[in-house]
Amino acid sequence: MIKVSETAKSKVAQLMSEEGFDAARDFVRVGVKSGGCSGLSYELNFDNTTQQDDKLFEDNGVKIIVDKKSFLYLVGTTLEYSGGLNGKGFVFNNPNANRTCGCGESFSL
Repeated sequence: MIKVSETAKSKVAQLMSEEGFDAARDFVRVGVKSGGCSGLSYELNFDNTTQQDDKLFEDNGVKIIVDKKSFLYLVGTTLEYSGGLNGKGFVFNNPNANRTCGCGESFSL
């Protein structure tokens, strides 16, 4: 399961609305791809369709879909949003990551 913090929930709802998605009906698609300075990087997009191998979760009122392969890397992850002086953006707190890069956008197991 993937959890969503209160700050991430608010930002997701705002951004979905700005991009023409409905937070009550549509999804946040979270994934992992090869790349980044630590080997794997996170992907986060909005979507209104699911694929056959997607897993669907809902936490804190946010619907999240993850493809089967990415799910193995993301179990137990919390999606947060940081708007502090050190930068703005979504942050993945992933207990499975052994090493992360300085910007927090990539990781390795």
